[in-house]
Amino acid sequence: MKYYKIDTNNLKQKLKKLGCDTIGVNILDKKSKIFALYIQNIHVGGANILKQDALSIGADLAVPRGTIVAKEQYVNVILLGTAKHFEILSNKELSQPFGLKELAKNLKSFIKPSKKDIKIMGVINANDDSFFANSRYKKQDAINMIKKMIQDGASIIDIGAVSSRPGSEFVDKKEELKRVKYICDTIKKEKLYKQVDFSIDSYTPKVVKYALKSGFNIVNDITGLSNNKIAKLTAKYNASIVIMHMQGTPNTMQQNPTYDNVILEIDQFFQQRITKAKKFGIKKIILDVGIGFGKTLEHNLILLQNMEHFLHFGYEVLLGASRKSLINNIIKSDPQERLPGTLAIHLDGIKKGATIIRCHDVKEHYQAIEVYKKLY
Repeated sequence: MKYYKIDTNNLKQKLKKLGCDTIGVNILDKKSKIFALYIQNIHVGGANILKQDALSIGADLAVPRGTIVAKEQYVNVILLGTAKHFEILSNKELSQPFGLKELAKNLKSFIKPSKKDIKIMGVINANDDSFFANSRYKKQDAINMIKKMIQDGASIIDIGAVSSRPGSEFVDKKEELKRVKYICDTIKKEKLYKQVDFSIDSYTPKVVKYALKSGFNIVNDITGLSNNKIAKLTAKYNASIVIMHMQGTPNTMQQNPTYDNVILEIDQFFQQRITKAKKFGIKKIILDVGIGFGKTLEHNLILLQNMEHFLHFGYEVLLGASRKSLINNIIKSDPQERLPGTLAIHLDGIKKGATIIRCHDVKEHYQAIEVYKKLY
């Protein structure tokens, strides 16, 4: 008898190759991965009930010292278990008090499998001040780069005319439209929108409307749908909305950003903006935690490490860390030198469920992702 340890990534495929029947594959797959759910401010009575119920099925609940004797009325805990455990608890806690019924209703949403279709979103900046100089293109140069990105494997091209780098200044809407007009007109004239999806990186209604009329079908809104006019336009043209989180404005966002809990605060923000999007009739939603937008290095790392959390909403998650300064904060480097760090972050994000990768280097990302897909 011989044996070796195997990786549990893509276990379903390995089980099928082993010859397990379909029902067995699904049962075993649910037992293969441990999930950890952080629960804030649970009543100590609920914590003790959940602890016992978790232990009874082979799961567990990490609690602070003194929980069993109710030292504090409310505590923070971490629930540990497999997908199968979470499924059992989602039924078991439905009859329990202390808020456990509400928890039970939501448990299954945290173990949904992520979508595997990875889309590369190439970045075109039609301005002179974006932080990465090699992403700046005007008029025909922008069109040439769009065509190259399509050949290199992009699924989406994101076009913006206003820099959102920290400290960037306001740009008049007439100037913003002027910068993108030729690009939009050419996309429409040459019907490039039939080859790839186009995203307008703007929160200016006049610019967004012009892009949507030119064949764009995604609105990338760094203000997270704060403007009702953007919501109305997105719904009218049946476009997708990228709801991004940003604390403050591009001009102020890096001036001492603070959070009590960055995961929970962004989660609450998404809940509010998703509700708003639906109210306006928007059907296609994409979520972006906004790496580098009003976050310290610590905030960014917490978000990257816990990207999988945001899948519970049931929408695609966009990750855009391409050549950003958080890499420089880890290891000193200017934007020209940050491609390796970018690929490391984006591949890890894909592993955690991100399915849209916004980047400057389409060809390099396409190769890295194709290799990654063979590994996982």
